[in-house]
Amino acid sequence: MQNIVTLLSTFRGRIGRGQYWAAVLIYIAITIVLIALGFIMFGNSILALSGEDSDGVIAGLVSKGIGFVLIVVLIYIPMVISGIFVGIKRLHDRDKSGWWLLLFYLGPMVLSWIASAIGPEWLFSLAGFAISIWMLVELGFLRGTIGPNRYGPDPVSI
Repeated sequence: MQNIVTLLSTFRGRIGRGQYWAAVLIYIAITIVLIALGFIMFGNSILALSGEDSDGVIAGLVSKGIGFVLIVVLIYIPMVISGIFVGIKRLHDRDKSGWWLLLFYLGPMVLSWIASAIGPEWLFSLAGFAISIWMLVELGFLRGTIGPNRYGPDPVSI
């Protein structure tokens, strides 16, 4: 099994379903910590509303908001890039190009834009949902290629 740094920071090679779900759990844990941090940072300022003048509270909210945005950017952007790397390696295990992620990530968004522009919204929303389900099944549940493929050795047999 690959170490955690290699799992999250490279796009070469293959990973199995277990490694994929381990990475997903890491991303969920980081997201929960970020949400909790946001509640803590903003909750203290909101509680202060009753005891301070509104100008001081607003200044506090703004300064904490800027700090929180910086924290999120410094953590979330690398996390998204890491998620792309993990998705590419999982597709490699399925003997597919990482370019499939463009369809999986951008397809539902593009279909949503088309739906809002020309409709019918339910049809395009359903198509976007189908792509999302396809991605979930492809990355999370289907077994990779048995034995070596063009992207490397079978991660299950290593």
